[in-house]
Amino acid sequence: MTLTRDAIDKRQTPRGFSALGPTLFSYGFRPFFLGGAIWACLTMLLWIASLSTGLEIGGDYGARAWHAHEMLFGFGSAIVAGFLLTATPNWTGRLPISGPPLILLFLLWAIGRLALLFPDALGVIPSVAIEAAFLPVMTIVCVREIIAGRKWADLKVMAGLGALPLANLCFQYEVIAEGGPDHAARLGVSAYLMMIIVVGGRMLPSFTRNWLAKAGRTNFPVPYNRYDTTVILASLPALALWIAQPDERITGTATLAAAALHAVRLIRWKGWTTSRETLVSVLHMAYAFIPLGFLAIAAAAFDVLDPVSSLHVLTVGGVATMMLAVMTRATRGHTGRALTASRMTCLSYAALLACALIRPLAGLFPDQLALIYAAAGLLWIGGFGLYILEYGPMLVTRRRQPIGG
Repeated sequence: MTLTRDAIDKRQTPRGFSALGPTLFSYGFRPFFLGGAIWACLTMLLWIASLSTGLEIGGDYGARAWHAHEMLFGFGSAIVAGFLLTATPNWTGRLPISGPPLILLFLLWAIGRLALLFPDALGVIPSVAIEAAFLPVMTIVCVREIIAGRKWADLKVMAGLGALPLANLCFQYEVIAEGGPDHAARLGVSAYLMMIIVVGGRMLPSFTRNWLAKAGRTNFPVPYNRYDTTVILASLPALALWIAQPDERITGTATLAAAALHAVRLIRWKGWTTSRETLVSVLHMAYAFIPLGFLAIAAAAFDVLDPVSSLHVLTVGGVATMMLAVMTRATRGHTGRALTASRMTCLSYAALLACALIRPLAGLFPDQLALIYAAAGLLWIGGFGLYILEYGPMLVTRRRQPIGG
């Protein structure tokens, strides 16, 4: 039997914790979305301070490595945890991880953030070991729930999640052994992209269809079919080439092909039909950065764009904007709010989309580097700061009665 959100909120979990207890730890999205959004703002503030004032962050780990790591595996892992710990009960019909187990999981994430922010306190290697514990534990928890619920088809989502602990370990090795991340950063980004490509391929057309049906329209998007499978399979070698040989022409050719396939996929979902509801249309806007990102990788391979700028097209535009879109929708849905974007929500989307467009300009206008960094950083903080202001109170208070949608 599949449990509804209301039933989950009223039942006593087998782990001995009432969902009516500490609200923040009654469902995975609550602590991890809030903690991830706060960390997104704090890490960017520290990075801006480091660039502008020389503030030392990350100790012997290195400021640039720390910034890259915490964007990918600090902030990013929190949002993925919040999403999967909330989605798996819907997929499996099992009760959510809540109470003491969720508190311990969140503390493991938080301790990792502190360990890497102050690595000199314990030493870099012990700090890295502490930080690296969260992703494997979170992966095991999610896989266990899916296996217990016998939802074998959903295990494919775990492939991208399973790549994150490996990417994190490789990242840490490259920082310690070689002085900075290289292949591992691209591996981490690719893991996030594959999760978006797989999950988004079912989520976007479904949400679009539901909204159109509610509006009384019938021009539905094309549902998941063999074309989507082809896009997924074509994305894997393109990303593998980017991870291994980002500067080679074969990589540029493969990513150009992937960009074209994803562009057609996006058109099939008919995102323009949802322009009246930003909560849905922003998902399409975020996914548009997937073909744009592949195009940017190709441009870098052919020496048209610098590699760092192409990376930020994917990380800010594709990954972070999709995360913010999912965070807002999931928070509204799971706290009993109407599934519609408020003005503040729209402003948060606009800020992050503007950040995604401005940050890659750094490679094209090196004379304006400081200004571009400052503008992009403030827009990033604005996007997630507005989320905290609007959705923070929802995350720490009990769910409203359902109001439709």
